[in-house]
Amino acid sequence: MKTKNQIIAQNLDKILDNIDEGIHVVNELGQTIIYNKKMSELEGMDKDIVVGKKIDEVFPSLNEENSTLLLTLRDKEIIKNNQQEYLNKFGRKIITINSTIPIHLGNGSLWALEIARDITEIRKLYNKIVSLQEKLYTEDNLDKEISKYFTFQDIKGEDKKLKQVINYARQAARTDSSILIVGETGTGKELFAQSIHSDSRRQNKPFIAQNCAALPENLLEGILFGTRKGGFTGAIDRKGLFEQADGGTLLLDEINSMSTALQAKLLRVLQDDLVRPVGGKKDISVDVRIIATSNKSPVESIREGSLREDLYYRLAVVLLQLPLLSERCDDILLLSRYFIERFNYKFNSNIKGLSDEVKRIFYNYDWPGNVRQLEHVIEGAINILSGEDYIKKENVKPFLIDINNQKEAKKIDNQRTLPEKMDKVEKEYIIEALKKNGKNITRTAKHLGIKRQSLQYRMNKYNIESDKI
Repeated sequence: MKTKNQIIAQNLDKILDNIDEGIHVVNELGQTIIYNKKMSELEGMDKDIVVGKKIDEVFPSLNEENSTLLLTLRDKEIIKNNQQEYLNKFGRKIITINSTIPIHLGNGSLWALEIARDITEIRKLYNKIVSLQEKLYTEDNLDKEISKYFTFQDIKGEDKKLKQVINYARQAARTDSSILIVGETGTGKELFAQSIHSDSRRQNKPFIAQNCAALPENLLEGILFGTRKGGFTGAIDRKGLFEQADGGTLLLDEINSMSTALQAKLLRVLQDDLVRPVGGKKDISVDVRIIATSNKSPVESIREGSLREDLYYRLAVVLLQLPLLSERCDDILLLSRYFIERFNYKFNSNIKGLSDEVKRIFYNYDWPGNVRQLEHVIEGAINILSGEDYIKKENVKPFLIDINNQKEAKKIDNQRTLPEKMDKVEKEYIIEALKKNGKNITRTAKHLGIKRQSLQYRMNKYNIESDKI
């Protein structure tokens, strides 16, 4: 009959073998005690080969100076999000992002726990991206790339809000001030960024865009600031995007997805115009204009801690807030005509326009994906048309989410009074805030910037019960 401890150990193994991160635990002697299935797959090592053995027995390239597990045992300190590159017993290269913590046991001994994610493929992709960027932004290729950049003439629309933003952007193009462009997905943030670059004194220099959410912190830091040999295992001397964009413009997309630690380093670049490569000992002077984008309100991002307030003020010297497509309804048909003409030329078709029914649907639809969604809907509709002159409801229906309900909901909403609409928005915002803060009243009130009593009053007013959210 199994003891209680044996049953617990058996269930713990099942749990650890069914999570997506690699788990590796060593005792005070550096011998492996726990090694889960994901870690075995990640490192290409059978569990039987690793468990009970010392780290340097099965990973010959690791020692007390470069193994995060052994370093944690030695220094008794947490190591967070550290990139590690090493070889397994069979010579296979492994690249991981590790977080390692010391475990103090009751008997006075110390173990180390490591949680690892495999980034070998991401690292390969990173090397390819950087190599391609280095080739792309050479003098020979720059002239070809310049002709591909969007200009303000490419921004289509007659809406007053849009024209006002275009006017602000044109004025900002004359200076070198940092710019923050805020807008939901599909509103045209990169279109504006490229147009500003094309209209600036930097137009004959590189325009480089980097999505901050696309790579882990360690890799993004190397891409932005460059690397120097010895900075980490396998590092080589390589220019970062700041150096490659020297004299030009660097677009940092989804800036609120960048870690706050990396945001602090970016802030220093904005203040001093100096970058220090990963592993480097000297600062490098750069002349780069920064344009950042965010698909979330800066106030919300600062409140939730995903955007440093000091960085926001540095970036938002010029703040451009792009309107939603649903806020510029009169532009929907204008944009539809533009996209139809473009795809007619591309597909060698001859579509004359939208049917009256589709015009009504488009006008009443909420367009959660904004202009990009409209473009994709028209492209999709033209792809499935067969010998018809006009795009009809059945052609767009597969590409729109629940168009009937959207239309009906908008009609009903238009019948509400202003106070009713305000109450509806406030109720939805409170419910969303409660969900984000684990239904905790005190935290939610702080998140909303109001007193606890005020929040409770509003919850009673709108019949919001936290336990039913």
